[in-house]
Amino acid sequence: MFFPTALRPRYAKWLIATGLFLMLSGCVDKPNTLERIKEDGVLRVITRNSPATYFQDRSGETGFEYELVKRFADDLGVELKIETADNLDDLFNQIGKPNGPVLAAAGLVSSEHRKQQVRFSHSYLEVTPQIIYRNGQSRPTDAGDLVGKKIMVLKGSTHAEQLAELKKKYPGIEYEESDAVEVVDLLRMVDEGQIDLTLVDSNEVAMNQVYFTNIRVAFDLGDASNQSWAVAPGEDNSLLNEINAYLDKVQKNGTLQRLKDRYYGHVDVLGYMGATTFAQHLQQRLPKYEQHFKNYAKKEKVDWRLLAAIGYQESLWQPTVTSKTGVRGLMMLTQNTAQAMGVSNRLDPKQSIMGGAKYLAYMKDQLDDSIKEPDRTWFALAAYNVGSGHLDDARKLTAKEGLNPDKWLDVKKILPRLSQKQWYSKTRYGYARGGEPVHFVANIRRYYDILTWVTQPQLEGDQVAEGNLHVPGIDKSKPAQEPAPL
Repeated sequence: MFFPTALRPRYAKWLIATGLFLMLSGCVDKPNTLERIKEDGVLRVITRNSPATYFQDRSGETGFEYELVKRFADDLGVELKIETADNLDDLFNQIGKPNGPVLAAAGLVSSEHRKQQVRFSHSYLEVTPQIIYRNGQSRPTDAGDLVGKKIMVLKGSTHAEQLAELKKKYPGIEYEESDAVEVVDLLRMVDEGQIDLTLVDSNEVAMNQVYFTNIRVAFDLGDASNQSWAVAPGEDNSLLNEINAYLDKVQKNGTLQRLKDRYYGHVDVLGYMGATTFAQHLQQRLPKYEQHFKNYAKKEKVDWRLLAAIGYQESLWQPTVTSKTGVRGLMMLTQNTAQAMGVSNRLDPKQSIMGGAKYLAYMKDQLDDSIKEPDRTWFALAAYNVGSGHLDDARKLTAKEGLNPDKWLDVKKILPRLSQKQWYSKTRYGYARGGEPVHFVANIRRYYDILTWVTQPQLEGDQVAEGNLHVPGIDKSKPAQEPAPL
């Protein structure tokens, strides 16, 4: 092409400028996943709706996975948005979709098949797959005993993969995979005799066994596995690296252990017989006093289910019991406490519940401001049992040991020392049965967890947290007869 001589320098400059612009434009990288999350100010996470992962109670969203991922979002300085999947296949399909969840926090165990779909983070919880059968039926003792049984597992689960492998060795094993159920449904179906067996992880069994009093663990199928979070496949490691750094940090600083203690540190408190009894009492005794718990808890600004859990721990919801030490009534108040709380008749269940609610609120108000929730509640319960003076002694001993006197996880390690002379002789208030408040709090936490789950509606399907709600599938049929008072 021919250009006038005067225009050639100008054209050359234009070509150079254009070339530089294009070169610079090509050097501008698109933001990676972590950068997009921070720019948007939102971390989108997909999970499952279950007591071991995520659900809603009166105070909002809760669950082990939720607590862990919420802290991660807070570390990133972004808002957390949760959605729940209809099934595991849907969960894996949603990860990484445009404007969809970038992370799955749902109690997932990695497998070779799943590694083709997603990338897994460092682990944070060890679980064991367990074969579950119905009490009264023949107990399977090994994989060969699965032949001829009606078995169902979650579709797309690692448990389905395990059974597929077993079937190669034992062709007679038959099982159904379902995407229309959750773990609670599988356990209910075993409990009711609709299926013979299922295979679920040990933490799910522990969290749900109290709702289904006929289920039993037959045996562990294989070795323990580790649960991890999952992100989309690809070469962008920005989010995965951040997740791994976070999980390593909470493992090191004790946050992860505190969460494990909160959700799983008390799951073995009841045992099978205790679970059966509690399920019966939920149906037969609690309804008589539930409204009193609600009324006085509201007045004293405490959770009625926590108050009810204290009542169960103290008396098994029996209003006329008296202990050897003279405490009486449904909330087992001492004479001095009853008088201080305005209770004239400790055997009147309404008055007893009123006194217990006032006393719990009082114990909570007396605690140092440095003690934050949820530890504040556990400390209040310990003080309810052993007295605030002995609790203060234990906190001081805790501090001397270099532990945190504001954390229940630390103080509960020290409380039993109050019954040992070498320790209580150094305290202001002296001897106390320091092991009792530890068991007291552990039991109440377990009862409270159960009451929270069975009395609150849960999210269903893939709706976002503020969507429609439903009641969990729990067998509430009435037992054949009222057990003898315990």
